[in-house]
Amino acid sequence: MGQTLAEKIISMHTGKPVKAGELVIANVDVCAVQDGTGPLTVQEFKKLGKDKLFNPERTILFIDHASPSPKKELSNMHTTLREFSRDYGAVLSESGSGVCHQRLVESFVNPLEILVGADSHTCTSGALGAFATGMGSTDVAVAMALGKTWLKVPATFKIEVNGKFKEGICSKDLMLHLIGLIGADGATYKALEFCGDTIDNMEMSERFTLANMAVEAGAKAGLFVADEKTKEYLKEQGREDEFKSIKPDSDAIYERIIKINAEDIKHTVSCPHTVDNTKTVDELGKIEINQVYIGTCTNGRIEDMRVVAKILKGKKVKVRTLICPASRDVYLKALDEGLIKIFIEANAVVLPPGCGPCVGIHAGILADNEVCLSTQNRNFLGRMGNTNGFIYLSSPYVAAYSAVCGYISDKL
Repeated sequence: MGQTLAEKIISMHTGKPVKAGELVIANVDVCAVQDGTGPLTVQEFKKLGKDKLFNPERTILFIDHASPSPKKELSNMHTTLREFSRDYGAVLSESGSGVCHQRLVESFVNPLEILVGADSHTCTSGALGAFATGMGSTDVAVAMALGKTWLKVPATFKIEVNGKFKEGICSKDLMLHLIGLIGADGATYKALEFCGDTIDNMEMSERFTLANMAVEAGAKAGLFVADEKTKEYLKEQGREDEFKSIKPDSDAIYERIIKINAEDIKHTVSCPHTVDNTKTVDELGKIEINQVYIGTCTNGRIEDMRVVAKILKGKKVKVRTLICPASRDVYLKALDEGLIKIFIEANAVVLPPGCGPCVGIHAGILADNEVCLSTQNRNFLGRMGNTNGFIYLSSPYVAAYSAVCGYISDKL
């Protein structure tokens, strides 16, 4: 019986062939925590009585969710991570370095590896052909100590996308369309395996967006076959030697196959307060907004910054517009290309690399009854720091046009 991509990667880490539904203990290559989940992970690790990490060079602590810290309580949490890094030799990604998921694909994760992270959007690294999944702080603590984790091998949904997007349509529109189609719990504990000629022709930045939001359909992982584009991306990051690739078997068993024609995808928006509450921009009507947020681990890459700069160049935004590169590397590229200058001249506010307003800790918290259009991955009630706020989700393309118009729009 053939295997899916998820089954093959997990098999490589258990030393035996596995199939969906099987409970296994698998070797872990990379462990990651961030400043919200990390302190609890540190606490649980110390309870295990271990005096060292299993693989300190591949245990990464990220200070990104409150970066830089806006209050003393969070500063103390940051101190916990810094001290743990110093005492145990773990890698520390400091404030200003960027969002953990972007930093992981830039510098730490390789194809065919297993990554466990104490953050639900750890699945972003699946775009590199790794089995990357979010877990609780205690589970990650055990993986940090033992280099192993237990999990149930997920069944797989095959998401086959063929054809060419219309002008301005991107993978964010595709993913919002898919989540609207199957529901926020439609793929609970499944692996989403993306394929088709549309996927083959996608740049890595677009694939990262799809993998990132797999969890918004409830998925355990979002997976792609590592190909020449993956290899080129790794080369740009100085990790070309880490390239490896496998493909699912032609007779692999899929729980569900979903076929999508890329030409049918329109600019899609998630309406408050769930990601699967989707409508096309044409269906929305005129939704006035108070704030636009462009960035996050979903759409804070240099390709996203270029799309936004092209639209904002020579124009002025009509609402508060916050732009946050996902990492220091993205920020530097945006500086070199003159994109930051375009943003500032358009009256946008440029934030330091990190999660920014997405998690509602600081920078961009909404006032009562305010409406924000964001390129992030979640619009849950209270997500941006105010339960009386309203969050719509869109692509950077729609967000940029909306910032200029003052209402949700995909054109002037």
